Amino acid sequence: MSIRISTFLLVTTVSLALASREADADWPNWRGPHGNGATESGRVPADFSDANTRWIADLPGKGCSTPIIHKQVIYVTAPVEGRDALLAYDWDGNLRWTTTFGVENAGKHRNGSGSNASPVTDGEAVFVYFKSGTFAAVETDGSVRWKTDLVERFGKDTLFWDHGTSPVLTTKHVIMARMHHGESWLAAFDKTTGDIAWKVARDFDVPKECDHGYTTPLVIQHDGRESLLVWGGEHVTIHEAADGKLVWSCGNFNPEQQELWPAVASPVVVGDQAVICYGRNDRGIPRTFGIRLTGDGDVTETNHVWERDDLGAFVPTPAAYQDRVYIVRDKGEVDCIDPATGETVWTNAFPKHRNKFYASPLITDGKIYAPREDGVVFVASIANGQFMLLAENDMKEPVIGSPVAVAENLFIRGESHLYCLKLPNSANQ
Repeated sequence: MSIRISTFLLVTTVSLALASREADADWPNWRGPHGNGATESGRVPADFSDANTRWIADLPGKGCSTPIIHKQVIYVTAPVEGRDALLAYDWDGNLRWTTTFGVENAGKHRNGSGSNASPVTDGEAVFVYFKSGTFAAVETDGSVRWKTDLVERFGKDTLFWDHGTSPVLTTKHVIMARMHHGESWLAAFDKTTGDIAWKVARDFDVPKECDHGYTTPLVIQHDGRESLLVWGGEHVTIHEAADGKLVWSCGNFNPEQQELWPAVASPVVVGDQAVICYGRNDRGIPRTFGIRLTGDGDVTETNHVWERDDLGAFVPTPAAYQDRVYIVRDKGEVDCIDPATGETVWTNAFPKHRNKFYASPLITDGKIYAPREDGVVFVASIANGQFMLLAENDMKEPVIGSPVAVAENLFIRGESHLYCLKLPNSANQ
């Protein structure tokens, strides 16, 4: 009996490991295969030297989105001659095709662009959104499956800065959220036709600019059903993926009624707990919350598990790795916390500098990768519960998109170039 049990456990462990490795062979959306900015992609370089540079591809214009990868094809949005576009590169950095749309609505912020939203793919099509309002599904050969304009259909967004929310995919639909001063909503569109499947209002009475949201929804399981977790308007809400029905809501994130607190950093989920960075860490007023995602209805009074007012991030979204949450603050401090209690495991920092951190961190191979806005990408080991700075790589151009790691290849999207880095002895070329 013990031999049979041991064999079963061995087979199960190997099967789970292979399944995890297969999932990590792609990066289908902004925060990766697990939605948490972390992956087990194998060994990747800390030093971005020429010896570790596999290729560099030119980009046609300024975009701040994160590339996605499916079956060794890299998809990235960028303007081409003043028009919104989706580009596909092969595994060796060669441009396969470019699909252009309407005229770009360029970025307002120095670190913004008309191509802020990252693409998402189910392997059959790539779904894109641009600040101009263009929302489209593109086949993997570059042909357009369908295209619509959300600004024409639902009005111009009133966000003070550039659009930041990326589309996400459920089993049946592609989801978009708009959170701003005006009619805020969450909507589902048919993947095949682009027809609207459902649209639900998401409006809250909050202080000035606190209804502005740049976050991206998360697809989760709630009470055994595919659901959408949305953060913005000072509320976390959970909606059924099938019809958008609101099933869970949690508020009370700004009892002091502070103004000018838009939601920028997206949540990260570990188990049944969401960690949410809010407040204005960039102005010395951080807030970080631990919210339990169980129950139903209005759980404001019961599901606030912990709160920190001494750490947080305004722009970078935290990453989750091996049951810990890692927060890169706007000025480069790094905190490792226990998501269950909010307690600090350790805190450290990248070298001080006047430039800030806008990209969200990547964790892979026991290392954290954190680009600063001026294009310096820091790499630190977080193995064995300790922080150790390993490298400081100057890309010589701004880096606002998040790093991506797939199959022992590391991808960095700069303002003008797309970089692929790997170790020379890597088996995955």
